[in-house]
Amino acid sequence: MSEDKNRLQRFRENRSEQNEKVLGLDHLGIKRFFNMDSNTYRDGALPKQTKELLGLVASAVLRCNDCIDYHLEQCAKTGSAKEEIVDALNVALIVGGSIVIPHMRHAVETLEMLEEEGLL
Repeated sequence: MSEDKNRLQRFRENRSEQNEKVLGLDHLGIKRFFNMDSNTYRDGALPKQTKELLGLVASAVLRCNDCIDYHLEQCAKTGSAKEEIVDALNVALIVGGSIVIPHMRHAVETLEMLEEEGLL
């Protein structure tokens, strides 16, 4: 497994482990937030595919690489084509400005990993 693939796999494993620990704190407010977050990305007036693209844009503008990786994977799983994802990243660049560029680099690297895995 290449170093790049290791990064994405480490992210997935760490996210899962840390989410278990956070939820293991057994705090009602935290559990409600996690539930609200999950429910937000379900089909509604907007399909979940669109919502994941919106989450990706927000994550890039907020400059959160972990969030970018999560939403890129969800975009792939909900059926977004690479071209749609790139177009959404362009929106993030316009909204966020040049400070988003390092996070776009990160996103492109992750897109390549998802392509190698056959998710895109």
